[in-house]
Amino acid sequence: MRNAAEMAIPVSAPGRPAELFDLRFRALVPETDWAQLPPAVRRRFTKRLGAGESAVYAGRVVETDLTALGWLLAQFLRLVGAPLPTARIANVPSVVAVTQDGAGSGQIWTRLYARGSGFPQAIHSAKRFRGPTGLEERVGAGLGMSLRVLVEDRALVFRSERYFIDLPGFRLMLPSWLTPGILTVSHSETGSRSFRFVLEIRHAWAGRLLRQEAEFTDQTEARDAVAFAPML
Repeated sequence: MRNAAEMAIPVSAPGRPAELFDLRFRALVPETDWAQLPPAVRRRFTKRLGAGESAVYAGRVVETDLTALGWLLAQFLRLVGAPLPTARIANVPSVVAVTQDGAGSGQIWTRLYARGSGFPQAIHSAKRFRGPTGLEERVGAGLGMSLRVLVEDRALVFRSERYFIDLPGFRLMLPSWLTPGILTVSHSETGSRSFRFVLEIRHAWAGRLLRQEAEFTDQTEARDAVAFAPML
């Protein structure tokens, strides 16, 4: 797989200086599938973040559905930093921030969910462009998963394939019976500057454990993607 520098290329449009695009997500999706995505989705996932830059999205959680088993799973995972929503929240503010990590090998994602009282819940994860699928996501205590990147119904979809525990000099692949099931995150367009985020976990025998839907809007001025669409 090409490194980060090789996946950033300059693209220019008439009357506009050349800009660098991050093609690491783009490289994980077949050309024909990527072409099915709306321009705004393609733009978001090819936005190059420099040192000290962040992409910020603000919106609200529409609903969070947790079964009893899903709620227990979310509470148990507090031991590794609470990577899942821990309460049945709805119609509350939410903010997502994406930054380039210090080593330049991936991205740090931070999600904030307001709650009825007390501090918001903060969820942190790190995406790394490595592993058998080309993308891994890690949370606390070395817990992580390989993600397959797909396009379904004009939405960009991230679906878990294998879970693992990764510590310095040690990696353990978890058997399927020791995992919460298949995690799926979808990103679909709802407007030129807005999108819908859906998180779902389905267990092989317990069915759906968790589903959260949220809507967000870009907090920086959307660039004109029409001129770039053939390149992306």
